[in-house]
Amino acid sequence: MISQILTFFILLPFSGFMLSVFIPDKNETLISRVAFFSAGIQHVVAIIFIGYWVYVGHPVLNIKEFVVYQSGEYEFFIDLYFDKITAVFLLVGSFLTFLITIYSRYYLHREKGYKRYFNTILFFYLGYNIIVLAGNFETLFIGWEVLGISSFLLIAFYRERYLPVRNAYKVFSFYRLGDISMILAMWMSHHLWHHNVTFLELNNYTLVDAEIQKHMYMGLFISVMILITAIIKSAQFPFSAWLPRAMEGPTPSSAIFYSSLAVHIGVFLLLRTFPFWEHQILVRFLIGGIGLLSSVLATLASHVQSSVKSQVAYSSIAQIGLIFIEIALGLETLALIHFAGNAFLRTYQLLVSPSVVTYLIREQLYKFVPVSYVNDGSWANKMKNSIYVLSVKEWNLDTYVFRYLWHPVKKVGKQLRFITTKSLLYVFVPLYGLGIAIYINAKFFPPEFTHALPLVFAAIGLLFVIKSFTERRHVVLSWLLVAFNHFWINLAISFNEQFNFTHTVIYLSGVVISALLGVGILLQLKKEEKHMDLNQFHGHVYEHQGKTFLFFLASLGMSGFPITTTFIGKDLIFSHIHSDQFLLTIIISISLIVDGLALMRIYSRIFLGPHRKNYHAIAKRSS
Repeated sequence: MISQILTFFILLPFSGFMLSVFIPDKNETLISRVAFFSAGIQHVVAIIFIGYWVYVGHPVLNIKEFVVYQSGEYEFFIDLYFDKITAVFLLVGSFLTFLITIYSRYYLHREKGYKRYFNTILFFYLGYNIIVLAGNFETLFIGWEVLGISSFLLIAFYRERYLPVRNAYKVFSFYRLGDISMILAMWMSHHLWHHNVTFLELNNYTLVDAEIQKHMYMGLFISVMILITAIIKSAQFPFSAWLPRAMEGPTPSSAIFYSSLAVHIGVFLLLRTFPFWEHQILVRFLIGGIGLLSSVLATLASHVQSSVKSQVAYSSIAQIGLIFIEIALGLETLALIHFAGNAFLRTYQLLVSPSVVTYLIREQLYKFVPVSYVNDGSWANKMKNSIYVLSVKEWNLDTYVFRYLWHPVKKVGKQLRFITTKSLLYVFVPLYGLGIAIYINAKFFPPEFTHALPLVFAAIGLLFVIKSFTERRHVVLSWLLVAFNHFWINLAISFNEQFNFTHTVIYLSGVVISALLGVGILLQLKKEEKHMDLNQFHGHVYEHQGKTFLFFLASLGMSGFPITTTFIGKDLIFSHIHSDQFLLTIIISISLIVDGLALMRIYSRIFLGPHRKNYHAIAKRSS
């Protein structure tokens, strides 16, 4: 009976979010009250529930809600789980969300995006609860995707400005890497366990140890993918630079999202999967080493930041690095206490930061005394100055990530001039038809030939999506290339056994619907606005709010967000890739990373940012 209450913690924020969507924009009181009572009731119920749970002996709770799809060994089901880790994250999350809704009621009064802000906060809180209550990777990944989109929307809240939109896209690019790392962990997990493993099963030491001993490299791969996902989500080295950029949103959203709750989700993931990797010494050294390095670099960077938000961001990164070390040492309880303390402190610091800045400015005007500086030319002084400059430049992490991750993709994309609308219609569509014909008549071809084809087809899809990511002139072509990428991926996986027509329909139905909706909106918008390319921000949300919302839904559907069957289809795709097909896995993983970036790039450039028409007000570049 007590397990049934777990569903309430997801249904309440979902109901609050759906209710707030239909409230008129101008009714600020009702909008804020829905958010206020949703978070408040959740917090009260969480306190009562956890109190009773402790009273009855704090048993581990697991409830299998329902099966979404099942085919052979593959089963996609929603599973909820509750233990000490869930209790702490649920309690801290509900209290801080409740606090932020109270603060935001007055902070954002008369703000143009008042309703949009509270909708996004409730949407974020829904994703957060799904994650902390998830009983398996698939359920957790649903919340993970919701959190990623909420992040993009909150950073780009001031969507008429250049820098918030640009930074929102940059943060989304990091999140996309984390998403694919999570999918790869799920992929290898399917091959290790041969079923959808639950977190309850991971607590069975005998079962886990037996599988790890038999498949050591598989276990190491899963653990490393989980670690990469965690360090990206928690802004640890070398992905630390995205967190200060994420502070472009409103202060209360920065407080709840990037200093207290969302940034600690990487910590939650490591704690939740600890029974799986605790006996892999190499993984523990990696977690501790990354945490130590992140803590040192972030501490140095935080001391030289010129803005309060950046100081708080790097201070939070440093503390999370210490929490990583505690987790690596097996100090679970200490890590949970540290998480709660860091979340409360950073939230408080950001909420009072406007008052603190005002006070410091006044003090500086009347009591400022310049610091005397003497350069004695000593080695220690040179080292101090070098560290200072590197800290000011944030250790150039942002530059290195761009240079080694995104620059090569752009460089390749510039060489793909042969992919045009004509070549798409007259070369690649017939080639795709030939691929289908070979698939249907595969028994007439040598096995060596058919085994090589998935790599060829997946590589064509990758070229399509790289071209889409770098296309600057033809918006519709860029959009269609992403859709065709999914078709090539589907054809590549079709040559693997057991991937049947039903799986194809599940995967591609959401893609087709989203692609047609997006093309229709783009063509209509091009007809009305005449000029439309991807060289600049157009800001069409000013005059086309309905089209903006529909195109955003189309972009989510095409990227595999859990609003269409493509979300399950992506998991199906990876479940049918063999464990020895690493090259195929890498190609498809890169395709899915870049396709999400290409879609958000189209959405951002066409609908967000400063309006290209000069009779609209042009906002400052930054908030």
